[in-house]
Amino acid sequence: MWKSIELKKRKKKMKLSKSFSGALRTFAYFIASETHYQLKGVNYLDLFGEEPSAIEQAFAIFANVIELDENENVLNAKYAEKRAVDYIRSFCESEFEVQPPYEDWETELYSAPPLQDII
Repeated sequence: MWKSIELKKRKKKMKLSKSFSGALRTFAYFIASETHYQLKGVNYLDLFGEEPSAIEQAFAIFANVIELDENENVLNAKYAEKRAVDYIRSFCESEFEVQPPYEDWETELYSAPPLQDII
């Protein structure tokens, strides 16, 4: 009986949509493999070890900008990617200017999750 109640509770938990998961996975792959077409010629892989906060900020921008419809389908994956990779490019190339400039909500860093899972 206890396991049955526990399973019902877990079924009520929200999960990220498959659409968002796919968009995030694709973005992460292109960033980690240095194959994102908008970053050709930009030497940024060293940021992973030397300036991880720059990578953190890029992923925050991606997550803040991406939009989902009422069915949790991603509407603007390429735009979210562009805003995120523009940040990386501007970090690596001081002459690159992000247009339009970021709004505060795009670059917001939200609290980290607790050190232990809730469930």
